[in-house]
Amino acid sequence: MIAALLTAVSVNSYSQSGTKSPYNQYGFGYISDQSVGFNKGMNGAGLASRHHNQVNPLNPASYSSIDSLSFIFDAGMSAQLTNYKEGDVRKNAKNGSFDYVVAGFRAFKHVGVSFGILPLTSIDYSYNTQQRVGDASDRYTLNVYTGNGGLRHVYLGVGWEPFKGVSIGVSGSYLWGKYSRNVGNVILKAPMNDPESTTELASKQDYSINTLTREYYAELNSYKLDFGTQVQIPFTKKNVVTLAAKYSLGHKFGDNAECRVISRNPSTEVADTFIYSLADPYKLPAELSFGLEYKYNDQLRIDADYVIQKWASTGFPEHSTVGEEIQYVLNNDYFKDRKVFRLGVEYCKNENARAFLSRLRYRAGVGYATPYYKINGQDGPKEFSVSAGLGIPIVNSWNNRSFVNISAQWVRNEAKGMLKENTFRISIGVTFNERWFQKWKFN
Repeated sequence: MIAALLTAVSVNSYSQSGTKSPYNQYGFGYISDQSVGFNKGMNGAGLASRHHNQVNPLNPASYSSIDSLSFIFDAGMSAQLTNYKEGDVRKNAKNGSFDYVVAGFRAFKHVGVSFGILPLTSIDYSYNTQQRVGDASDRYTLNVYTGNGGLRHVYLGVGWEPFKGVSIGVSGSYLWGKYSRNVGNVILKAPMNDPESTTELASKQDYSINTLTREYYAELNSYKLDFGTQVQIPFTKKNVVTLAAKYSLGHKFGDNAECRVISRNPSTEVADTFIYSLADPYKLPAELSFGLEYKYNDQLRIDADYVIQKWASTGFPEHSTVGEEIQYVLNNDYFKDRKVFRLGVEYCKNENARAFLSRLRYRAGVGYATPYYKINGQDGPKEFSVSAGLGIPIVNSWNNRSFVNISAQWVRNEAKGMLKENTFRISIGVTFNERWFQKWKFN
């Protein structure tokens, strides 16, 4: 009942996670690490992780480890504060989001099933720049940049352990979303403070001279396929190493992109609109991931992940002007391959102990990611991150298997000669573990 209610709430109120960053205007914006409550504190690491009481959507092979008596439901949200610095200018922005909902259960012996909804990318930014036109004392150029949207996917995955210590899995997703980007250029008679939009400015005939707006829009619907494997190697009874790999299929979306160029003259109230479209420009890149986990006595877990996203084989539609000719074409030199490294650790003295402190899960992690897009031919920002978290058991008269996951993460994005970002993020997730399949005995 609780799981069904929260699922309904999440589908209706779901919003993209990510940052309100100007860097989101490039490519598909912010890329989610697909982490959930237990591994957010480990900075997203966990491709080789197998838990009997957690759902791990990083690798569908992990679903075979779900306990046979449990139905697991996990939902999470986050809030964050970001500081932007460029030269001597500093700005702060904050936002929050409902991040994910996942669930899992054992369907048959050695077969586990999971389903849920996860963010894939997000776009959310709004900023403006102003400058004087040449030597004119009464002419200013205002550029307004806004954008929103993103991609998410609903998945259904199956994990199977055909041989002891060897698991394979597959996950299929329906992927959907849209993005809208606007770039407005306004010639002003005087500078403005905190303008809201070029549309509003265009209506002020005594203030603006003319406006030029470029609106980029796309609505995307497609599929996503992930194939994973995990191999456990027990060196001793207490020391176990797990190797993992995952491959995500790359393919075209099959949807079109559109660009509208709108020129408005507030004096004559005339607006000219030119529409450009590009057929099938978007492609989901192939992804190859490798994971390693060392586990000691079911107390200590150390996870390392390495991910390669093949963005260089894809392109992105771009508006440009060559001479007097306006073009909207596919730029095949827009992206570059993205490489991600994550390292995480978790310690729990005894998850079955009576003592509350012995059941706490302590987590920490670090990460590094290269950019997947270029800005005017230069590499975009690199990402550095660290995290820490706690898994807090929920103990009451009817359930002692559920817990709350709390994590804090610091992320720094920086590119040479460009904007610097520092984000502090707090994430909270609740994992409900209910024994739906237990056989009751009555005396």
